[in-house]
Amino acid sequence: MHFVIVTGMSGAGKSTALKMLEDAGYFCVDNLPISLVEKLAQLTMSGEEGKIRQVALGIDIRNGQALEDLQTVLEHMSINGIKYEILFLDAEDQVLVKRYKETRRTHPLAGEGRVDVGIQKERRRLAFLKVQADYIIDTSQLLTRELKAGLDKIFVQEQKFNNLIITVLSFGFKYGIPSDSDLVFDVRFLPNPYYIDKLRPLSGLDEEVQNYVMGFDTARIFADKLEDMIRFLIPNYIAEGKNQLIIAVGCTGGKHRSVTLARELYGRLKKGEGYGIRLEHRDIEKDRYRKKG
Repeated sequence: MHFVIVTGMSGAGKSTALKMLEDAGYFCVDNLPISLVEKLAQLTMSGEEGKIRQVALGIDIRNGQALEDLQTVLEHMSINGIKYEILFLDAEDQVLVKRYKETRRTHPLAGEGRVDVGIQKERRRLAFLKVQADYIIDTSQLLTRELKAGLDKIFVQEQKFNNLIITVLSFGFKYGIPSDSDLVFDVRFLPNPYYIDKLRPLSGLDEEVQNYVMGFDTARIFADKLEDMIRFLIPNYIAEGKNQLIIAVGCTGGKHRSVTLARELYGRLKKGEGYGIRLEHRDIEKDRYRKKG
């Protein structure tokens, strides 16, 4: 039997997760009273409910004060040999606030007050579940298809999963350092393709620019040292429980050097195990070159 408790912050993607698991063959129940959780698990284990072998149970702040009883229920289930896993969906506060504003929904704990106050109350009440979670997925930067792919990997393909998602992000310093960056690297010391007429209208996505930038020993040595440091940090971040790492690589305009080095780092890291990785170019379209007529 596979019994999964799907929980987490309101607005972080629980409904999407339950829908994906349902499509994958899981028997899904949302917002079941806490007093019936163990009973559902027992029925599934005993086979009294037919051939249901995979159950996904949505539990969140909507359970009200009864949520406080869940810890006792989970402990009792463990004592009775009922195995379960906890999937916790999370997102950054500002992302959750934005999602609530876009959908014009009211946070269940905010009442007529501010959404961010409700979010903080919810975090405190769900903290005990996050600590016990087998899987924590931060959906702040995830597209719906990426979330579905991650859930498929865990619950359908049953592959090894680590909570760390790495984003390699190129940017331009002239547009500001990304506020959510964990590590920031300045590559403005490298020769700038902007000052070469034939390369100026191109970007780090073009082979000519890549060959120019990576043709310098300094760029290759920097990439080697950066890769070595990141590979050292990754297992330590995973051990610490970090679930999101944003590596920002910046040049002046975010079009040539930063894009090239971000792509280089992504290419070196994407074959690694124990983490997911994605590549983004924040400012690549902001500094387009226009010929004067």
